[in-house]
Amino acid sequence: MKTLYAKFIVITIGMMFISFLLAFVISNTYYQQKLKPYNDNKNTKVALDIAAFAESHPTISLTEYLDSITKVGYQICLVETNGNRTFFGEPFRNKSLSISTQQDVINGHIFHGMLQFPRGKFVTGFFANELNNTIGVPLKYNGETFALFIRPDIKFLFNEMHILFAWILGIAITLTIIMVVINTKYLVKPISNLTKATKSLANGDFNVELDVTRHDEIGELSHSFLRMARKLEQMDDMRKEFISNISHDIQSPLSNIKGYTNLLETNSISKEERSQYVSIINSEIKRLSTLTKQLLLLASLDRNEDIMKKQTFNLGQQLKKLVQNYQWAVSDKEIMLSYSLPDIEIIGDPSLLNTVWDNLLSNAIKYNKQNGSIEISIDKKEDTVIVTYEDTGIGMNDTELERIFERFYRADKARTRTIEGTGLGLSIVKTIVDLHSGRINVRSKQNEGTTFIVELPIR
Repeated sequence: MKTLYAKFIVITIGMMFISFLLAFVISNTYYQQKLKPYNDNKNTKVALDIAAFAESHPTISLTEYLDSITKVGYQICLVETNGNRTFFGEPFRNKSLSISTQQDVINGHIFHGMLQFPRGKFVTGFFANELNNTIGVPLKYNGETFALFIRPDIKFLFNEMHILFAWILGIAITLTIIMVVINTKYLVKPISNLTKATKSLANGDFNVELDVTRHDEIGELSHSFLRMARKLEQMDDMRKEFISNISHDIQSPLSNIKGYTNLLETNSISKEERSQYVSIINSEIKRLSTLTKQLLLLASLDRNEDIMKKQTFNLGQQLKKLVQNYQWAVSDKEIMLSYSLPDIEIIGDPSLLNTVWDNLLSNAIKYNKQNGSIEISIDKKEDTVIVTYEDTGIGMNDTELERIFERFYRADKARTRTIEGTGLGLSIVKTIVDLHSGRINVRSKQNEGTTFIVELPIR
């Protein structure tokens, strides 16, 4: 497969060649339509002036006069009435000319050979050194009538210019190709570096370096690539942390289950201890079950499956029912729970949104202080509904706030290691809110409390 470098050079040179051909065709058209008639008219005037001068000066030698004209860049053919032809200056490449044409000029007609010269594919009419490509005018000298045919001597007029133009064209083409090769290397090199960087990313090496000092599309692409590399690195770190956390969260309850199962096999334990061990095993099994259900839910949300079943429901009634279900947990921790939940109907998935409210309320209770407080409110603002959870719990610092929606992340693990949880709840909350085209914001101060604000479109 050809490299981009080679393709760019071939395409550029090909475009130059095509442009050259098109320019040649356009120039030829312009010559045929504009310059050819002008050239014919100009040389006709010159021929008539030569004939007029010869007629008005019968004492001069006609042959010497015509020979002197050729010295300034003309080719001349003088035809007598008997058909004899005398040539002056550089010889014509093709001397064929019909007798009728010669006779017409002797009879007083002007021959416009330049204008009538057959068209070629290129600008050949101007350079064709043929007797047919001349201007013919009648010439009277000392009582005799002649036919005078003239044309510019291109070789004489443009001999040095031909060489100069050839050198200019050759040097221009050579320098153009050299500059194309150099500039192509300059343009393609950043893309080659991007290719190498892509291979590094594919091999798991995220420490790539690119030239981001350019102020063009390549520079912008390099900036975007580096941002993508940093994002991929973060995602890779999150993946590793995810695997580590899920391994720990599965292994820990399994180890507890295995340990207490071994204890149940001994005959020396009492009935009360056996009942306690069975309760712990059931609690660990429930913990594993909750973890797997949350992982399955997250997997479904990540795959963007059609799990949303939107319908119109009463948000206030949904939250009131949830609060009733948590009365025992609130009373057990002696938390004061207050709420303002007016009846507001919205369109959404009631099951998924109930998961959001359930996670937020369970967290508010779980991380609250003894004798703390929780306040839940619903406010309607134009086409959106705002649900606010405010508690007086342990709160979070700025670093923890930045990561609370990451999977398996638990704020201040040292203080919460004894609190049951999977670290997936808030990640699920964020995903469900995003699916409903909503927003979730968090405000928190350490040892003062946390406020979650969820904004959802009503319809």
